[in-house]
Amino acid sequence: MNMNITPIVMPKWGLSMSEGKLTGWLKPVGAQIAVGDEIMEVETDKIVNVVEADAAGVLRRVIGEDGVVYPVKALIGVIAGADVADEEIEAFVAGYAAPASEEGGDEDSGPRYEFVMTPFGRLRYAKRGDGAEAVVLVHGFGGDLDNWLFNIEALAGAGTVYALDLPGHGQSDKKLGDASLGWLASAVVAFMDAVGVESAHLVGHSMGGAVAGRVALDQPGRVKSLALIGSAGLGPEINGPYLDGFVAAGSRRDLKPLLEQLFDDPALVNRQLVDEVLKYKRIDGVEGALRGLAAGVFPEGRQTSVLAEELKASGIPALVIWGETDRIIPAAHASALGAGAKSETLAGAGHMVQMEKAGRVNELLLAHLSA
Repeated sequence: MNMNITPIVMPKWGLSMSEGKLTGWLKPVGAQIAVGDEIMEVETDKIVNVVEADAAGVLRRVIGEDGVVYPVKALIGVIAGADVADEEIEAFVAGYAAPASEEGGDEDSGPRYEFVMTPFGRLRYAKRGDGAEAVVLVHGFGGDLDNWLFNIEALAGAGTVYALDLPGHGQSDKKLGDASLGWLASAVVAFMDAVGVESAHLVGHSMGGAVAGRVALDQPGRVKSLALIGSAGLGPEINGPYLDGFVAAGSRRDLKPLLEQLFDDPALVNRQLVDEVLKYKRIDGVEGALRGLAAGVFPEGRQTSVLAEELKASGIPALVIWGETDRIIPAAHASALGAGAKSETLAGAGHMVQMEKAGRVNELLLAHLSA
């Protein structure tokens, strides 16, 4: 195979994705492509997002058609050098076969998710990779492990990656204890115990960042480093009306404009995403859990626990990532840990920066983990 020819395929985002709809090409045939360029938009049953190029060259063929659903790994287009002959491109397309999973390692052959019993209830989690280093991903308020759809596979190159549903969230048990950061932090430690992780790099988003920070302060021997993404716990300000609205929302009409506040590009919030969140909110016990957390962690639209000074003094290696247009927690909080932490604010991204700018976020996280 000509190494100067790179296939563009339907990506696999998350454990349950088997197909996606090509909603539009963002580059025309003949366009010069750089690594990281946004080349097409794909809609799944979770979210709409862009696909970034992982190779440089010229967009030589557009095979996928707008509005058509393709299976994961299907050939959608071709990037190649300008010096590659058309005949070589045609032969590559004609002979393309979707890569087969490694023998015995088909990630779809077993359960998509796993569950573990802890003193904090039954917790759902996903696991990827098998490296010596452990990485634990902690989602935010009202979220679940699918908030890491675009990150978990990429980070598996750095070690064994775990993404869990916190108590009260996703498919984990909905009963909460005292609805505090300390209680949630203890739940994360109990999860680590249950899956046999002695110490880990913690990556937390939003409220999950504050939970990760609390674990690092309470159990420093269990935390090798912190990566805080649009994190709570670094300043008192937070979007109280969003939190109140999210807890109260009981219809698609009420929920959609709230979810749109999470993104720089509100068009990423499709009907499927709204329905998925609405389905979660209607599960028995969820409303009580969310109300308890909102009252205990974010009363009257303020953060009760600001951990910045303690984290600065702890010496724990830290990376801070923020979306420039974050409307939930101010991007000004990105500098709260001072010069001792690497900090980067990304343009064109809101609170869900790990989704909107997944390529750059993954690059930053991998560099942080390898350091």
